[in-house]
Amino acid sequence: MRITVLLSAGRHPVSGRACPVPVELQAIRLARSLEVDMAGLHAGPDVAAVHDALGHGLPRINHLELPEASDPLDSLVTALGADAPDLILAGRCGQGGEDSGLLPYVLARRLGRPIVADAVALHPGEDGTLIVEQALPKGARRRVTVRLPALVTVHPAAPAPLPFAYGAARRGVVEVRAGVGAPAAAREIEERAYRKRPKLIAKAAAGASAADRLKAATEAASGGGRLLVDPAPDEAAREIIAFLREIGVLKTPHTTSS
Repeated sequence: MRITVLLSAGRHPVSGRACPVPVELQAIRLARSLEVDMAGLHAGPDVAAVHDALGHGLPRINHLELPEASDPLDSLVTALGADAPDLILAGRCGQGGEDSGLLPYVLARRLGRPIVADAVALHPGEDGTLIVEQALPKGARRRVTVRLPALVTVHPAAPAPLPFAYGAARRGVVEVRAGVGAPAAAREIEERAYRKRPKLIAKAAAGASAADRLKAATEAASGGGRLLVDPAPDEAAREIIAFLREIGVLKTPHTTSS
């Protein structure tokens, strides 16, 4: 299996300096867990922002050199179509730019590949398949089997990036190619004054009476739960377990009567 990890030029949220995107470094760790041939792919004017990815376990970066303010989509489509890797890994979203998170979906459509979002673990399957463990809301997980070639985005809940190793960064290779320069489409940005959003309406339980449904439709939903200030460890543990059972993460134990 050959894997390509997409790399973008991120910005540190505090200092604003160029740096790798953490979720893309997590994608490198997931690729390393499969013990396959892997490489990074970056399209942009400079590779300095993603060079540190070599120190986090990436052996090689293919840099598609583009002018400033160019759209990288055509370059990525051309390069990935020519290299034809079995699996493309991308972060869920960039950091510090126009981070819409749509690039992996547009790229999968242009390449004609299936896409699986929010992966936290990858396992090799049988007959050219890959088992992807997805992150779902409220801590739930789901396993999906996808046939390769495919594109998978990585969730921030995936395992943390591998520690940075200076020696690995020195040994890493950067190969520079000419990208397909295309001017970025002009975007009109409209600024509006902040408007407070209305509160969500409470939802009536299934089988509730007409009066209960009317009450739920006219009352705002409450936050629910209990506020515990410096609770004892046993009490805090009981509350956490009760909440996990309420949202369906833990099953309610069956009791038997004698």
